[in-house]
Amino acid sequence: MPSEPDIASIARVIGEPARARMLYALLDGRALPATDLARVAGVAPSTASVHLSQLIAAGLVDVERQGRHRYHRLAGSDVAVAVESLAAVAPLRPIGGLRAVDRVDAERAARSCYDHLAGKFGVAVTDRLCVLGALDPTDLSLLDPAPFTALGVTIPAAGPRRRPLTRWCLDWSERRPHLAGALGAEVLQTFLDNRWVTRRPTGRALRVTDVGRVAFGDILALQFPGG
Repeated sequence: MPSEPDIASIARVIGEPARARMLYALLDGRALPATDLARVAGVAPSTASVHLSQLIAAGLVDVERQGRHRYHRLAGSDVAVAVESLAAVAPLRPIGGLRAVDRVDAERAARSCYDHLAGKFGVAVTDRLCVLGALDPTDLSLLDPAPFTALGVTIPAAGPRRRPLTRWCLDWSERRPHLAGALGAEVLQTFLDNRWVTRRPTGRALRVTDVGRVAFGDILALQFPGG
């Protein structure tokens, strides 16, 4: 029989503050144990287990078992896009404490959005690839693979795939699009493999390395400060 998306049911799951904080923490694409997510959400471990059960039941979070340990990650790129899109239209809430301020500043500068680049850095890379003719600025579809090849990025093979090659993802901090999709994931992985960017010890923030600043200057004519 005909059906339509039940947005309200997902909104109810995401709408609880502790669960929303858990989903946001998982946006870096890594799998985290329940104890880490409890700390992020500011709830007791037993309460975190209840929230995680609801996120799993809703299809938003998957569980990976390694021996006696359980790790939680977002169920897929579609979930990450949905959470990031909600963050882009959500009102900003005040934060307190120097550590939290430093974290947010670092994430605004450069971060991972699930498995692709985001923040000022991600938007700048996307914009430059558009200027170079690699991407169509209207929808970020692939036009010319040459600029990606110059970066050492392998274009994912064509063929039937559930995930699109490129996707327009609205950046919550810049309020502008950055590149997502299978190609966006290849870009971030290449930058990590080349040590042009590294992950910070905790959170989603990325650091552009000295080697990376040289590479981005030489290949893309972009300049990024160290951090």
